[in-house]
Amino acid sequence: MTEGNEAGTAPALRVYGAEWCGDCRRTKRQLEGLAVGFDYVDLEADPAAADEARRISGRTNIPVVVYPDGSHQVEPSNAEVEAKLRELSLLDA
Repeated sequence: MTEGNEAGTAPALRVYGAEWCGDCRRTKRQLEGLAVGFDYVDLEADPAAADEARRISGRTNIPVVVYPDGSHQVEPSNAEVEAKLRELSLLDA
C-alpha cells in the first residue's frame, strides 16, 4: 500500500483517498512527482479506514493528507501541499 517510497524507508506522510476522486489522484501524482514517500490508504479497499480519516479531519471530504508532525489537510491544493512539505523540510531545496 506504500507508494512513492524507496524500499526500506518509512513513509513521510499518509494520504487517505479513493481512485474515483480526482483530487486524490492529483495529490498522489504531485507527491510521486516530488519523490516524497507516502502511505496511500484506499478507502474503497479498506472501508474501515474511512472512519479513521473522518476522525482525523472531522469531515467526510477526501483526500486527507496527514503529515509527520500530526497536522493534516483536507482537499488541499498542490500549492498548499508543497508549502507544508517545505515547512516540514520534506522537499529537497
